[in-house]
Amino acid sequence: MFFSEEDQLPIFETGLNLTTDEIEELLSMFETGDDTSSVITSPNSSSEGLNRGVVYSVDEKKKRRMLSNRESARRSRWRKKRHLENVTEQVKQLKVENRELKNQNSFILNKCHLVWTENERLMSEYVALCARLSHLCQILRAKHHTY
Repeated sequence: MFFSEEDQLPIFETGLNLTTDEIEELLSMFETGDDTSSVITSPNSSSEGLNRGVVYSVDEKKKRRMLSNRESARRSRWRKKRHLENVTEQVKQLKVENRELKNQNSFILNKCHLVWTENERLMSEYVALCARLSHLCQILRAKHHTY
C-alpha cells in the first residue's frame, strides 16, 4: 500500500492521526544513544498534541527509525520505477512520432523531386517554344518585307 505525503497513519491505540512527514519529523527528534536500556520521551510539540506521554526505548526508537527508513526507501523505489515507466512510455511515443516525421519528410522530398523534374521539363519546353516563336517571327518578318 502506498501513502501520499498527506495520508494519515494511526499511531498505536492513541487514536492520533499523523502524516508520514510528521512521523518522520517526530522520529528524527529523538537523539541516538548507546544505552539500550534508557528511555526517551517524545519532545513537547505544538502541532496538534503530539506529546501524549509516549515513551520509547532506544531499541524501539532504532527499530521505528529502521522501519521508517525502509518505508521511505520503498516509496523512493516506487517513485523511481514509476518515473522510469513514464520515461519509457515517452521514448516509445517519441520513436513513433520520429518515424512518422521521417515518413512525412521522405514523402515531401519525393514530391519535391517530382516538382523539380517537372519544372526542369517545363523550362526546357519554354526555351524550345521561345526559340520556335522567334523563328516563326523571323519568317513572318521576311515574308512581310518581301511584299
